[in-house]
Amino acid sequence: MSSSLAFAPQTAGHLLVDCLIAQGVTHAFGVPGESYLAVLDGLHARRDQIRYITCRQEGGAAFMAEAHGKLTSRPGVCMVTRGPGATNASIGVHTAFQDSTPMVLLVGDVASDCRDREAFQEVDFLSFFGPSTKAFAKRVERIDDADRIPEYVARAFATAMNGRPGPVVLVLPEDMLTQSTTAQPLPRVEAVQAWSDPGSLRTLRSMLLASQRPLVIAGGSGWTPQAAQALQRFAENWRLPVANAFRFQDTFDNHHPLYAGEVGIGLNPKLAERVRQSDLLIAIGPRLGEMTTGSYTLLKPPRLAQKLVHIHASAEELHRVYQADLAINATMNAAARSLEVLTAPKELPWEAWTEQAHADYLANLQPPPAGTWPGSIDMPAIVALLQKHLPEDAVLSNGAGNFASWTHRFFRHHGLAKGHKTQLAPTVGAMGYGVPAGIAAALTTGRVVLTMAGDGDFLMNGQELATAVQHGGKSIIVLLNNGMYGTIRMHQEREYPRHESGSVLQNPDFVALAQAYGYAAQRITRTEEFESALRAALARSQGSLIEVMLSPEVITTRGTLEAITQQALARGR
Repeated sequence: MSSSLAFAPQTAGHLLVDCLIAQGVTHAFGVPGESYLAVLDGLHARRDQIRYITCRQEGGAAFMAEAHGKLTSRPGVCMVTRGPGATNASIGVHTAFQDSTPMVLLVGDVASDCRDREAFQEVDFLSFFGPSTKAFAKRVERIDDADRIPEYVARAFATAMNGRPGPVVLVLPEDMLTQSTTAQPLPRVEAVQAWSDPGSLRTLRSMLLASQRPLVIAGGSGWTPQAAQALQRFAENWRLPVANAFRFQDTFDNHHPLYAGEVGIGLNPKLAERVRQSDLLIAIGPRLGEMTTGSYTLLKPPRLAQKLVHIHASAEELHRVYQADLAINATMNAAARSLEVLTAPKELPWEAWTEQAHADYLANLQPPPAGTWPGSIDMPAIVALLQKHLPEDAVLSNGAGNFASWTHRFFRHHGLAKGHKTQLAPTVGAMGYGVPAGIAAALTTGRVVLTMAGDGDFLMNGQELATAVQHGGKSIIVLLNNGMYGTIRMHQEREYPRHESGSVLQNPDFVALAQAYGYAAQRITRTEEFESALRAALARSQGSLIEVMLSPEVITTRGTLEAITQQALARGR
């Protein structure tokens, strides 16, 4: 190929697409807008190399990109237009920020000669998304010069992946995208690995040797199958009990005899007590945020009663909330591989402690006695059927709500140690995440995807079923319909018993709605009906929705709504 052909002029919009392809991007999720027509034209020209997934709302598109980032550890890409498009997408950017997920949001913007005049749909994106908000993007940049597109795109991918992963926003003025340029894409950027220093590893070994009741809490982003397998070998060498952080249940194999459970919402009381009684906590990967620490009461900052070893990919996160006795700045792949070579003595004093931790986890898998919940739906039995029929590498997604607690407590992930990420769940607690995240997983992995949704949660992004049908995605949605925003109602009964306000829902016919989008759909009212519905959903080529009619009383995995009300009344609420 001649140099003149290699550097032939093209529009900036086409160059941007070439830069994404150079970074390994196979899917871009978005809602089209007139502000980035030149990029859409570039996607058309390269449609055999990159798929543009046309979504129905920018929030759903951003959730899909975030889920793609979780699954691949490479930035998920979302494309939206200015103003309303970008503000709609902000929920996915916020999720990527708090979940530490690599993501790149591309925003078509007003033309340069219209800027700073409150032009049509104009937003100051640096102020809106910028790091100063401490809630959105790691970096926000505007590309004004088409020749510098390769530089900005490569930096965006590097920033999104390195340190604590997160979202980056690139703003694309409409007129810049139509400029002619001979610039060429830069090579694919890989994440940098930060290794544990040998001195810290020696100190960690000494702390383990001095311990009687150690406990590992693993989670956060940046885990690969190789890192999860190395973590497992480290735990096996030292016979350590391992718990997973909130909504990172696929970090350590839940079937392993060293597994102690999830440290999150609805925490097993025995595991909570074990966290308190431990004399050495080794946190590998999680930020130790509010949900993992019980609103900072299970672990009280800034200094813990027990020794704390905190290993995290970002130096800025270490000592940020908790003052660690040993802080190690290392990425998960490097950290786990460093830990697995630490030699352990033949005799360890915590064998019984570890065995009891797993026994407590297994006991927590047992459902409460029959008759605990009213109605004809047995949710632990429903989850048991999911465990029985879903393949080992199936992806489970969910949004936010009490409905998610059933799979969180009773479903057991093999997860990354067996080669695949299998949980997509927003630690940020965003409703509406599960449906689009599951569709993204179906489109990009080809694996079986099961989405657990609530009625209120589903209605926030249920329109993305149209996206799944259009682009050939297949997800199975189990929709728990109790006619209310269940989590809010639960808290209302705890704080203001008998004073329901705003939490009741009048729902559509979900079966008819799903069928209108092109999904198969079935409503069940008894547990006995679920297995055949699930088997049929797994067998058919199209997506399926199974609506489960759940009594409003079936509010948590541990008790009824009425029991919560009575407890509140007894406290004088």
